[in-house]
Amino acid sequence: MLMTLVLPGSAQLVAGDKRVGRVALRVWAGLLAVVAFLALLGWLWPGLAFWLAADTGMLGLFRWVLTGLAVGWALLFVDAWRLGEPLGLLRQQRLAVVGINGVLCFSVAGTLLFGAHLLTVQRDFVLTMFGDGVVREATDGRYNVLLLGGDSGAARWGMRPDSLTLASIDEETGQTTLFGLPRNMQNFPFPEGSVMGGQFPDGFDCDDCYLNSLATWARDNEDLFTEYDDPGIQATVEGVEGITGLEVNYFAMVNLAGFRRMVDALGGVELDVRDRIPIGGIGAPVTGYIEAGRRTLDGFETLWFARSRVAADDYSRMARQKCVMNAMLDQLSPAKVLRKFEAITSASSDLITTDLPASELDTFAQLALRARTQPMRTVSFVPPKVNTSAPDVEAIHADVRSALEEARERPRADRPPRRKKPVVTSTQTGGSIGSLKDGYAANDTDDLDAVC
Repeated sequence: MLMTLVLPGSAQLVAGDKRVGRVALRVWAGLLAVVAFLALLGWLWPGLAFWLAADTGMLGLFRWVLTGLAVGWALLFVDAWRLGEPLGLLRQQRLAVVGINGVLCFSVAGTLLFGAHLLTVQRDFVLTMFGDGVVREATDGRYNVLLLGGDSGAARWGMRPDSLTLASIDEETGQTTLFGLPRNMQNFPFPEGSVMGGQFPDGFDCDDCYLNSLATWARDNEDLFTEYDDPGIQATVEGVEGITGLEVNYFAMVNLAGFRRMVDALGGVELDVRDRIPIGGIGAPVTGYIEAGRRTLDGFETLWFARSRVAADDYSRMARQKCVMNAMLDQLSPAKVLRKFEAITSASSDLITTDLPASELDTFAQLALRARTQPMRTVSFVPPKVNTSAPDVEAIHADVRSALEEARERPRADRPPRRKKPVVTSTQTGGSIGSLKDGYAANDTDDLDAVC
């Protein structure tokens, strides 16, 4: 049994069917050679592991290999027990041998089958969330990904994005700049030649027309978007492109109503709660508070930390949302993903919609790891910098160009994720450093860690 554990097939080669032993040893040697080759290739090409984790064909192959290995190894253990002639042992010795063999058999086979199960979960996750959509190259060395927080409700037509952030990611270093866009921005243009640009050549200047109402407008006029899978997303993308002057490569939309499931799957998020944050309000009673202090918040509390505005305003809330993004990036380590893999993939499949194709998963996984070593920058187009009802779009475009140019010219040295001590200031509003008059620090900073 020990020989079978260390070198499957060796027991049969010595004391049993030599043909079975030779086949088992060759399979084992072949597997070790493949593992060694992949390890060497992974050392030379760090992206190999991410590619393997995103390729559904390879995941399916590895799943069947692990399943076959589990069954074969279990049969070898049973045969090894037979070769030991257990009937010739004393009763207590025989029972001990049966128990040891059972433990070895089920532990080895069970581990391999659990690995096959995780590969199945990963494969289903990739197939469910990511498709074979269009691969878009980086623009001027950066990927621009529109991050949307979707809010659905009984009185709403579909999913309406109330949280809008354009993440501009350097394709080499992963350095990320977040451009925050207020949901109530009005009178902004659309790119030339776009669907919305054809309908609103002078900008989105109709009554009660805000950035977050583009999705509703598009769904009311679906016949204009026959070439697109989701009219609401496409209209929102065109609005963001018009405001920032950047081309959006991909989008990812999170259902905020289920966001708590993702945070719970992670085991919570550690945040600096600067003021007690009301839970509820704005058309509903306040049902409780998130107390101040350095705290690990569960999904329900994190959602209200990011959404509450009864004691503040939209722009303080935007600042807190940036802090949540920064905390999740810092705290979502590869080790945590492995420990909570199944719960995270289950939550993600239910909560996230994206047009990122599966073939690009390895690229963005590597960028995420690099981004964790860089300070996250933010620029938000909110008061007092920007008049949201009559924005100076040319000035916004200039701010975007300036921010990205600065990111290119002044790269930061790599550093491990760190936690800074809370910034002490007398000016805090709604749990965010700053005020509506002077602006909020997390909405415009070179390092979110320093102000969150």
